[in-house]
Amino acid sequence: MSAMSVSGGRSGPDAGGPGGAGARRRRVSSLTSPRVLVCDDTDSVRTLIAMNLELEGYEVIQAHDGLEALDILSDTSAPLPDVVTVDALMPRRDGWWTVSMIRTDPRLEHLPVVMVTASVQRHHRAQAEQATVDAFIAKPFDPDELVAIVGVLASGGRVH
Repeated sequence: MSAMSVSGGRSGPDAGGPGGAGARRRRVSSLTSPRVLVCDDTDSVRTLIAMNLELEGYEVIQAHDGLEALDILSDTSAPLPDVVTVDALMPRRDGWWTVSMIRTDPRLEHLPVVMVTASVQRHHRAQAEQATVDAFIAKPFDPDELVAIVGVLASGGRVH
């Protein structure tokens, strides 16, 4: 269950967010598929996130930890993702380090970041806010909620 709700996007049955009774999710429609970098050290979680996003038309790039995510983001020959999802607790470089590196790089600082983590204690939420994470989703998570939040962020909206 997330403490953040979706706002700034479309509303109604096709929005895919809360109140979208007729449809489960908003399908992404554009000439190029929005790209999402999914960073999580747990294969099953990373695969679940990727599968749900790919079903909705997103292009997904996967990283096993923060160091691999930063390597991917540093590749100037590839387009940047539209959204980054990151777990807080990972080996080598964790999500907190990853977010701080994204926020201090002028080329990356604008990227929306969704923290998807089992670390849901009050101080972790405060740490996420301090790290300027755009959304914080607790594991286990509702895939529909994650897709809705990524959709809002990928289209330039905000969540709170």
